[in-house]
Amino acid sequence: MAPMDSLSQIALGAAVGVATMGRRTAPWKAALWGAVAGTLPDLDVFIDHGDPISNMVLHRAETHAPFWQTLASLPLAAAVARLHGEWHQWKRWWLALWLVLVTHPLLDAMTIYGTQLALPFSSHPFGLGSVFVIDPLYTLPLVVGVVWALRARAGGPGERRGRLANIAGLALSTAYLGWGVAAQAHVTGIAHRALAAQGIATGQVLVTPSPFTSLLWRVVAIDGAHYHEGFRSLLDDGPAMRFERFERGTALAAQLQGIDGVRRIQAFSKGFWAVWEDGGRIGITDLRMGQEPAYIFRFAVAERHSAPAALPVPEQVGSRPDPRRLFGWLAGRALGEPLPPPR
Repeated sequence: MAPMDSLSQIALGAAVGVATMGRRTAPWKAALWGAVAGTLPDLDVFIDHGDPISNMVLHRAETHAPFWQTLASLPLAAAVARLHGEWHQWKRWWLALWLVLVTHPLLDAMTIYGTQLALPFSSHPFGLGSVFVIDPLYTLPLVVGVVWALRARAGGPGERRGRLANIAGLALSTAYLGWGVAAQAHVTGIAHRALAAQGIATGQVLVTPSPFTSLLWRVVAIDGAHYHEGFRSLLDDGPAMRFERFERGTALAAQLQGIDGVRRIQAFSKGFWAVWEDGGRIGITDLRMGQEPAYIFRFAVAERHSAPAALPVPEQVGSRPDPRRLFGWLAGRALGEPLPPPR
């Protein structure tokens, strides 16, 4: 699975809990239960839906829907208030835990994966893709603010400074998300102009940050039977972008329309998919997460006989780039060096 990383969600939950409870309870209680509630939605990764494609598309579903989270927050807040003998504060505990629960999927929806916020009314997977699933510049202000608040002595002169530091951490992390949205819009404009200048007619363009940074952005453009991949650093000179073209396997995809897993990936990826055949095995890749040639969500779904025959259970055969090559390339390319991607 690809949730927003656990540390970020724990830090966000703790920060929201401390900020909402304020002086009404000890900071450690607010941070503890904020961290717990901030982790709860991602426990759905332990649910096995029967095959890896179903596990992928049904992650970030009911446990990430504010409708169901609102209902769940009531007994959770009552239990916490009873446990700490603070029943007179149960409404405030409810507000704090509700905010922790709903900010979890809202943050997840800023990534590209797909979060089903509108359940049970719609299963549409929302995914803005303006922040990578792990970004230290988002998480660090939250961690610093929470730690500062926890270290402050209750009733002492540092207590107020600790609460303010926690709020400042929340403000900085939220501002960073705003920065990501602005940077994404900027790169999207450059990408469209670069594609048009190269005569590439595209119906869909995806712009997402590269791992661990908001300086370097990956662009994927769908052009019928092909897709194009390019990278743009905010420190690049000039408007030019270099794109590489790859086969999308649309003719082969037409032979796989009877396979449920194929339809699921095509819908969940919002059209950013490619079908491949390798050694008699046929599969489909979600192009949104990874980069050529390594993708996390790559699934074998059929075998070649006289015609493609569906596998009894799809197999996840995804891979990750070599970290030594990837990190060296990321560092240089993010700083504007015209380095070719590692292949």
